[in-house]
Amino acid sequence: MNTIAVSQQSNRLLSLDIMRGITIAGMILVNDPGSWTYVYPPLRHAVWHGLTPTDLVFPFFMVIMGISTFISLRKFNFEPSINAIWKIIRRTVLIFVIGMALGWFGQFTRGLASGETIGTAATHFDTLRILGVLQRLALAYGFAALIAVTVKHKYLVWIIVAPLVGYFLILAFGNGFEMSEQNVLSIVDRAILGRNHIYQDTTPDGQKIAFEILGLLSTLPAIAQVLMGFLFGKLIIETKDNHSKVEKLLIWGAVLAFAGLLLQYGCSINKKLWSPTYVLVTTGFAVQLLALLIWIIDINHQQKWSRFFHAFGVNPLIVYVFAGVFANLFGNINISYSGESISIKGYMYSVLIQPWAGNYFGSLIYALVFVTICWAFGYILYKKNIYIKL
Repeated sequence: MNTIAVSQQSNRLLSLDIMRGITIAGMILVNDPGSWTYVYPPLRHAVWHGLTPTDLVFPFFMVIMGISTFISLRKFNFEPSINAIWKIIRRTVLIFVIGMALGWFGQFTRGLASGETIGTAATHFDTLRILGVLQRLALAYGFAALIAVTVKHKYLVWIIVAPLVGYFLILAFGNGFEMSEQNVLSIVDRAILGRNHIYQDTTPDGQKIAFEILGLLSTLPAIAQVLMGFLFGKLIIETKDNHSKVEKLLIWGAVLAFAGLLLQYGCSINKKLWSPTYVLVTTGFAVQLLALLIWIIDINHQQKWSRFFHAFGVNPLIVYVFAGVFANLFGNINISYSGESISIKGYMYSVLIQPWAGNYFGSLIYALVFVTICWAFGYILYKKNIYIKL
């Protein structure tokens, strides 16, 4: 969750801020369609096995976070000093708590919209989801960063391989590739977190099951992915020539992506499982995209097109939280229209956009408008040189 402070010291890392901005904009875009009924297939997550463009966004951010972690921890010389440990723990706890608060706010606003009193809507702690996007980021960052300052970096490759192999074995022998409550991931999450505190997913045949798509066991490969990003951060910083940097990133990205694609015949690519092959493929694609951005932005100095994403990239956490808060407000605050009560989102999509744009294109237009609103917020912070970091 580092900000522009690093980029101001080295233009070589402008491409990293832009890629971070692209992923945040992508997250907001796929999270906020005008209607969930009308979403173009590339903007949907895979129902189970498989990979869509939408499934690339979150892991791309994980890789970027790993790279940023290397940059951030350099000033501590990668040693487990009190200051380093405190910073890691503090950041981990804050991001996790913000994630839970965002989940609570969504539950709170939905309660108010359904007619509950403020007190009732605010106290549904018995059904509050414990894990989520920010919580996964927090846990993956926290464990990866602690490993990075306590273990010699020459051993990190083995620390990456071990949880990926171990996690595959857990999936293979724990019914892990079946989308059901008999899946070991669901069993562990229900036992530790409780059925009412985990995500309720829908199987391909329409059955509702308690299955946390960002669960505890699947955090293991996510930690490995952040550590992979950490090693790529080391490569980026220690390789001074940008052309050599691009070459190495493309080669390693291709190796990882092809490895994941080949291994999928024994271990399916699956975002909801965060399967080892999913880690390999998405990490490979992520570093290839970063290499492309370095070539475009840092070598060829084609930067004008990227300014839109810069406002997202320098304040990723606050813009993402802003998007979450306003998505809930737009979806749950009702206004009167033609004698009926309709949400702000419903009015914007159903009344202002859908009649002329149609269902699918209208849903996309709404998402793009929402992304633009979030960009405007980020741009104001950017122009005022306000960079929120934990």
